[in-house]
Amino acid sequence: MDFQTLNIRLSFLSVLRNLLDTPIISAYKEVLNSQTADIFANSYAKLCNLLYKYGDACEIICRDIICDKNALTDSLDNPNDIVMQSISHDLQSISELLKLKTEDFSNYMKNAFPHLNTSLDFLPKLPECKPFPFTKSQELLEYYKQNGFGFFAKASSFTVDENNKIIPVLCPDPIKLSDLKGYERQRGQVISNTLAFLNKKPANNILLYGDKGTGKSSTVKAIAHDYADKGLKIVELSPRQIHVFPKLCELALDSPYRIIVFMDDLSFDREDDNFSILKAFIEGGLTGKPENVLLYATSNRRHLIRESFSDRQGDDIHVRDTLETITSLSDRFGLEITFSVPDKDEYLYIVGELAQSYNLDISQDKLNMLAERFALRRNGRSPRTAQQFIRYMLTQENI
Repeated sequence: MDFQTLNIRLSFLSVLRNLLDTPIISAYKEVLNSQTADIFANSYAKLCNLLYKYGDACEIICRDIICDKNALTDSLDNPNDIVMQSISHDLQSISELLKLKTEDFSNYMKNAFPHLNTSLDFLPKLPECKPFPFTKSQELLEYYKQNGFGFFAKASSFTVDENNKIIPVLCPDPIKLSDLKGYERQRGQVISNTLAFLNKKPANNILLYGDKGTGKSSTVKAIAHDYADKGLKIVELSPRQIHVFPKLCELALDSPYRIIVFMDDLSFDREDDNFSILKAFIEGGLTGKPENVLLYATSNRRHLIRESFSDRQGDDIHVRDTLETITSLSDRFGLEITFSVPDKDEYLYIVGELAQSYNLDISQDKLNMLAERFALRRNGRSPRTAQQFIRYMLTQENI
């Protein structure tokens, strides 16, 4: 297919029209639109540079298609025949584009600009790409149904950058539930609630509160890791980023995925406006969160707001109103799970389980003695201290 025809076919993209604004398709279009040798050379070099940096053109375009929201994703259960036919034309055009090789661009330049008296041996090599997997509209339809689509298809974990933009996490914490020892009852509650959520059954927002280093945050991250293949996504927000919540809910509204909003170390001052904002978003506001969004928060405080003795002073009506305000946010979490500092036996049990996981060759008595000594030098017994102790022991050549 000649470049002009291919360029026109790409201009006719309809259902997948959003792809025209993506970097790779835009770069291809720029080359196909070139009117002079200089513009062609610059556009072609720019395309090669993008592919050298970001990888296989087919993989990139497929990712853009998967992350798209279009007329087909809006009607998966009963797609319009015209939409299905248009999707087929779009996919054929993209497939033809990805068949282009370095030789095709070299031949085009020779024919389009015959006045050039130079060798084209220096033409940058266009990386070869994989075969395009979506050759028929039915194939893309089935993929969307089975795997999902849209913004949250980009990754399993997301965060918010300094510009308040929700972005994918490139290297999420790889921690797994099997890495965590102890607190089986607490973790079991989180797992059961999450599985109900994934199965579209009633599920609760969860507040995990208690002492530092007991595995509250690790539990949430491990849940997100282990159930990512079931369509679970996690978005981490800090308390000062609560104003991003409406945008997140807007993105989640038509998403096929189940999304956990994770707020770590949640606490507020009495005069913090974010306290009231979050309370309204969870329950009670006009624009409540979508049914596919849950909030999992961790805190060292059960009531999430700093209390003082003055809050409990004054007449009965004043005290009651103050305490109701303080507890009003935590009451919106249907499930409150306590993570307390382990006693000696539980701490040593966690140490023993971790030592076994890492194949640490040491007698139980010596392990317990050294673990207790390590905890005394640190901040006391906790799963975090146990993990730090095992890592320390693994660095010792002669135990």
